[in-house]
Amino acid sequence: MAPISSDKNANPIKSIISGGITGGIEISITYPTEYVKTQMQLYKEFSQKGLAYTVKDTYNKYGITGFYRGLPVLLFFSVPKTGVRFGANQALKNNIFTDFKTNKLSNFLAGVGAGITEAIFVVTPQETLKTKLIHDRFQPNPQYKGLFDGIQKIYAAQGFNGIYRGVVPTILRQGSNQGVRFFVYEEARTFLSKSFGVANTHTGVTFISGAIAGAASVFANTPVDVVKTQMQGLNANKYNGALDCMTQIWKTEGIRGLYKGTVPRLGRVVLDVALTFTLYEKISGVLNKVF
Repeated sequence: MAPISSDKNANPIKSIISGGITGGIEISITYPTEYVKTQMQLYKEFSQKGLAYTVKDTYNKYGITGFYRGLPVLLFFSVPKTGVRFGANQALKNNIFTDFKTNKLSNFLAGVGAGITEAIFVVTPQETLKTKLIHDRFQPNPQYKGLFDGIQKIYAAQGFNGIYRGVVPTILRQGSNQGVRFFVYEEARTFLSKSFGVANTHTGVTFISGAIAGAASVFANTPVDVVKTQMQGLNANKYNGALDCMTQIWKTEGIRGLYKGTVPRLGRVVLDVALTFTLYEKISGVLNKVF
């Protein structure tokens, strides 16, 4: 059996660098699915008519470039986001949850901590700007010309709160996301590496494990993601907080309303997480050889 790698006491700085490079590559590949998911969560008509209709309508109106509206926002933030995620996760494993190899709860909590860290420092402004740019596109008179124009106008009109809208649901989403993903990923790759007698950094093992982890996180927290999207849209002022938002969606649309955009999100996240963990392992391997 090939040796199984260990990330015990790995350098958090290397994790930040590996994660940053990974984030830029991953979002460039998967962004169209994120765009469609957000569109379905913001507009009831798209959610009701389904994924195929949403894709067709976007293509007919805007062409292939229509699926990349708001990409600069995520590309601009994805490098620090993924870097912070893996760096924080590794730092927590090195200094607080040191028994993560034998304690499953510690592994989960390290992931939760990484998710909360990235939510506070990177993801909330990223998601707010992305959502507003996508939402603005479908208004009768769009007002944002791009990322930096959007930042300037949103800040001028709404101040700091306009950029950090929906911070609570974002923290809940990212914390639960990364807790589930890191936990399921480690469990899945340990099982697969032992079952097939290969290293847990084998490309097939990391890709499949990442896909499983991504799917698990989607089913676990899509309602939180829907609330986050609504809270960061242009109509967020009609809600008195995240709980009121969830209550209104439940009353008007039922359980299906809280799972809007699940199909495109599932497609995006499964590919996203599979690519992220696989690229991260490969890039980390190269950095370990170089440094």
